[in-house]
Amino acid sequence: MASAIPTTMKAHIYTNTSPTLEANLSISTSVPTPTVSGPNELLIQVLSASINPADHKVPELPGPVRRLVIKTPATPGMDFCGRVVQAGTKVDSIALGDIVYGRLGPKQHGSLGEYIIAPANAVAVFPKEGVTVDEAAAIGVAGLTAYQAIQPNVKKGDKIFINGSSGGVGCFAVQIAKVLGCHVTTSCSPAKAELVKSLGADEIIDYTTTDVCEYLRAKGKVFAQVLDNVGTPDNLYKASDNFLIAGGKFVQVGSPLSFGALRSAASRALLPSFLGGGKSKYEVYTIRDSAEDLKVLGQWIKEKKIKVVIEQTYEFEDVPKAFAKLRTGKSAGKLVIHVGK
Repeated sequence: MASAIPTTMKAHIYTNTSPTLEANLSISTSVPTPTVSGPNELLIQVLSASINPADHKVPELPGPVRRLVIKTPATPGMDFCGRVVQAGTKVDSIALGDIVYGRLGPKQHGSLGEYIIAPANAVAVFPKEGVTVDEAAAIGVAGLTAYQAIQPNVKKGDKIFINGSSGGVGCFAVQIAKVLGCHVTTSCSPAKAELVKSLGADEIIDYTTTDVCEYLRAKGKVFAQVLDNVGTPDNLYKASDNFLIAGGKFVQVGSPLSFGALRSAASRALLPSFLGGGKSKYEVYTIRDSAEDLKVLGQWIKEKKIKVVIEQTYEFEDVPKAFAKLRTGKSAGKLVIHVGK
């Protein structure tokens, strides 16, 4: 099989991101195909990929900061589902030809190219039935984020507030919280309320007409967790002193990727309450590779305990259109790109 691997591949590439990433993307057919160099690495032929806000936010960081993370020319994309075509010498749980799914960290060769290198501990083998390739490609970042940010922090019967419930992470989060036995209160726009209700939300706050913080304050200290996928309203963390139970946790997942947002997160984590900080536990979520967590999500999808919400699929040449759609912040669920066959 290794002899059939081409020396060059097709990929979307960029060298700069001003004014936007998608304005600078072009398809190259002569990108060198990456090769396995470590004993625990996999070379994967990408079938489908999905995109996340970080796929454009990280490349669009100021030049010096971006260059610390990603060397250019680069290919965006973290989520994928694809076929294993080469494996390192210590990979024994995955075979050549297996279909796998997972996520990459931000790197030079992302999943919007025909081949990627991924560590074996960052992928799971595709379920034999009950899951499509497009669905598996959409699990990666959003599915892992929702699962890892909620599962350690709640138990059956707990109440959770999910701020922002109709995007990629939000759609997974509502369903995962329900599988874990939680009562779920969410915020979303009226246009997405029916979708969020269909995913299992028990209570939906229309943030366009309702002061979210005041609404939650009125309920008293009843929530075991707040999962913030948005970063607004700005006073949500401080207000959570009035609606998180003792020992409850505020987990920050989404926020604007700016120095101001980073400064705000740092002050929340470090500033004591007597200096104006909040009293509740505060965590900035950081995703971690976990084949086991991916397997759990794949199994739940196979068993129809949760579903993957895909708003739209795109062909490979339409990646700039997909990023333009993602940038609006109005996508319901995930956007998936067909990369290979």
